[in-house]
Amino acid sequence: MPTLADRRRAFRKLHESGCFVIPNPWDTGSARYLAHLGFKALASTSAGFAFSQGYPDRAVPVDKVLAHLRELVAATDLPVNADFERGYADSLDGLADNMRRCVETGVAGLSIEDATGNKEKPLYDLVEAVARLRVARAAIDRTGEDVLLVGRAECFLVGQPDLDETIRRLRAYAAAGADVLYAPSLKTRAQIAAVIEAVAPKPVNVLMGGASDLTVNDLAALGARRISTGGALARAAWGGFTRAAKRIADAGRFDGLAEGTPSAELNSLFRENLKRPPA
Repeated sequence: MPTLADRRRAFRKLHESGCFVIPNPWDTGSARYLAHLGFKALASTSAGFAFSQGYPDRAVPVDKVLAHLRELVAATDLPVNADFERGYADSLDGLADNMRRCVETGVAGLSIEDATGNKEKPLYDLVEAVARLRVARAAIDRTGEDVLLVGRAECFLVGQPDLDETIRRLRAYAAAGADVLYAPSLKTRAQIAAVIEAVAPKPVNVLMGGASDLTVNDLAALGARRISTGGALARAAWGGFTRAAKRIADAGRFDGLAEGTPSAELNSLFRENLKRPPA
């Protein structure tokens, strides 16, 4: 099995050229299935994990999140990027401590958002957001581990779809020490291309959080370095589950179960995983 250092080196290498998909599992089984499909890295999803635990997104306590990240790191040989929301702390001291704790889970990268979680003021002021990125960068560096820092501009995600402000923030986060840049909820080719061009040569993560006419090849041609799915795969799984369950509850019919993955396929896959040495 590759060591954590091996995985972190491989993860950094992935960001140096080309384009890769980094899908988002929410538990050990989904992580192992994605690894089985040949993906080169995985990323956690705060929403997907929250739903699996019966929480709304952004409401899971940090200790549960850290335990989940350790579980994902142990599930496969792949590097894991942590969706670490806003670091689960408002204070800079709390943020720095949580950065250290996140690195200790074994992740190869982690993202920090500039969203506050406060509807009255959905984004940190840029000066404060930059200060938080610098604290996160310094905290990672103090661990001595080669962990990538992803700076996220949440403007479009929180209902402030200002492309110029998004680019201004991403550039500031790059200057503050972010290795990778990410603006979730960009929708059009023009928006994606504008962000990638504006922050070059920094690698950019593009979110495909729902059905789209854009393909991996399209995004690669635009210059995207990596493509994540956020909570979309978890929502797709919930979609199949809720449709089948509602069909039983509302109509007394079981035909919604026909689309399930055969047990033999899943048993075969997970039987192979029993051969993994303990983490």
